[in-house]
Amino acid sequence: MHENVNALLNRSHRLGADPRNTNYAGGNTSAKGTVTDPVTGGDVELLWVKGSGGDLGTLAEAGLAVLRLDRLRALVDVYPGVEREDEMVAAFDFCLHGKGGAAPSIDTAMHGLVDAEHVDHLHPDSGIALACAADGEKLTAECFGDAVVWIPWRRPGFQLGLDIAAVKAAHPQAIGCVLGGHGITAWGATSQACEANSLRIIRTAEAFLAEHGRREPFGPVLAGYEALPEAERRVRAAALAPYIRALASADRAQVGHFADADVVLDFLARAEHPRLAGLGTSCPDHFLRTKVRPLVLDLPPTAPLDDVIARLRELHAAYREDYRAYYERHASPDSPPMRGADPAIVLIPGVGMFSFGRDKQTARVAGEFYVNAINVMRGAEAVSSYAPIEESEKFRIEYWDLEEAKLARMPKPKPLATRIAVVTGAGSGIGKAIAHRLVAEGACVVVADRDAGAAEAVAAELGGADRAVAVTVDVTDEEQITAAFDAALLAFGGVDLVVNNAGISISKPLLETSAADWDVQHAIMARGSFLVSREAARVMIGQGLGGDIVYIASKNSVFAGPNNIAYSATKADQAHQVRLLAAELGEHGIRVNGINPDGVVRGSGIFAGGWGAQRAATYGIEEEKLGEFYAQRTILKREVLPEHVANAVFALVGGDLTHTTGLHIPVDAGVAAAFLR
Repeated sequence: MHENVNALLNRSHRLGADPRNTNYAGGNTSAKGTVTDPVTGGDVELLWVKGSGGDLGTLAEAGLAVLRLDRLRALVDVYPGVEREDEMVAAFDFCLHGKGGAAPSIDTAMHGLVDAEHVDHLHPDSGIALACAADGEKLTAECFGDAVVWIPWRRPGFQLGLDIAAVKAAHPQAIGCVLGGHGITAWGATSQACEANSLRIIRTAEAFLAEHGRREPFGPVLAGYEALPEAERRVRAAALAPYIRALASADRAQVGHFADADVVLDFLARAEHPRLAGLGTSCPDHFLRTKVRPLVLDLPPTAPLDDVIARLRELHAAYREDYRAYYERHASPDSPPMRGADPAIVLIPGVGMFSFGRDKQTARVAGEFYVNAINVMRGAEAVSSYAPIEESEKFRIEYWDLEEAKLARMPKPKPLATRIAVVTGAGSGIGKAIAHRLVAEGACVVVADRDAGAAEAVAAELGGADRAVAVTVDVTDEEQITAAFDAALLAFGGVDLVVNNAGISISKPLLETSAADWDVQHAIMARGSFLVSREAARVMIGQGLGGDIVYIASKNSVFAGPNNIAYSATKADQAHQVRLLAAELGEHGIRVNGINPDGVVRGSGIFAGGWGAQRAATYGIEEEKLGEFYAQRTILKREVLPEHVANAVFALVGGDLTHTTGLHIPVDAGVAAAFLR
């Protein structure tokens, strides 16, 4: 690795690790250096620059675009002018060195044309606050003197690269510039000097805003709009979440994220928040993720829930009309089709912010960007007034051909993308296997288990909070079930899929089965499944997006072996719940199906907990041979594993059986006596 590349990566990681310096995937860094051309054996000067879509904090060498500087600089001679500057992006491909690394970003010209060995382009809140102030040019001069130069708003591209290169040449004393409506760019002869200059600009802007800013730039507190106490606002957020997700998913299903950080709550409690939110975000990185402006509820947090839901629906209808009008005002005949008119950010005074995206990470990052936008508004209003770029310019960015091409390059969504699942008993065995399969197919999963440690371990295996969260729940306890679903709503915005898998097994002859055995068996599986399904139905009906409820029943619900009256009876109860709920919930688009496994020994928490020893004793075999015993009594002579049950769950919910409800699928390797009739 070239020494400048190593320095570039280390600098990028340090800058990207601090949110004061830049937002997620925001900005880019570069370095120039000389290497030996493997073809000619001579020297060749290269540019290494963060590629399109990468993140500074996690940037790796594979995420760098690598271009020949002689060819990149030669593009200046064939540049057709600002009206055709987008054509230059395709020209970058003819400047690549070797395989070229990552796809070059729109900012490549900025880095290649500026006469400095190292360049940083960043989106710090403090810098954007100056860039989006009504008198940003004057404030930039006051803040930095002649060390930092103001460049009026220009859409990112080749011309902006030329502009910055010209500024660098004309101001040899300058360490960087503030880009109107956008961010900052800094440069240096060494990586260390470039990083120091970037941080100097950012920290100087922070100090300037703090020293010269008004104390309450968002105005006085609105009476009645203060934040609810934490417990109350989270209960309120969970109650609203299904309805808000339904609004955000009118065009296409979305995953949600909830945030109630102090910065959000304070903004929504202040008198100026409706005006400022209405002006929308400014920096292109912001509004590409947050949409041009958020949907803002105009009721206090103590308003009756039904009134809030009704008002949100009215505001949503108006938001869609406004967005369509925005599109029609600025679209040309060759503009890409409108992508969707639903909000990405929904602000609820006193409660917090819901953000939405195609997956959890996208939703979470959208919320983080709106926090950046609030910080920018605060800074700009503190020293001037917030003045984002013109709406027409926002449209040019949002519906840019290059942005459309970037979206087209994204991988095809997985079958369960945007779907949010709750799996009970997911800390081990069948439930764990189901959770793994659902996440592998794109779902977000709530790992519910009474064993907190097991649930947390599975959630960690699945990739952490953007893919799975753990909740501790005893399915016999109504309050714990409600809390588990509330956790799902706050983590992902809703619930689309529930798998009733939690269970235990007690294997005893009738005369040895106590009333307590009977009661605990039925409390966990029959009553527990009923309680979980009832809460799932409440959420799904509120969302209005349909859904799936899957019961992991058993072969024993149809044909029972000896000495398991309590277990088999409760499995029959679950099987009939499938039929009853399929009939009742179909009008809401909720499908209810069941799976009848048998002989799932390996990895099973039930079998490991004593059921295996009991069943082995019943059949007069050694416990370790129980799986083999079950396999030999089947038609296929194959052992059933947890993964096979997980496969059946996916078959039901993966999108091919959209017209199937009330079905039970055997996963038993063929037990003729249990054939459904």
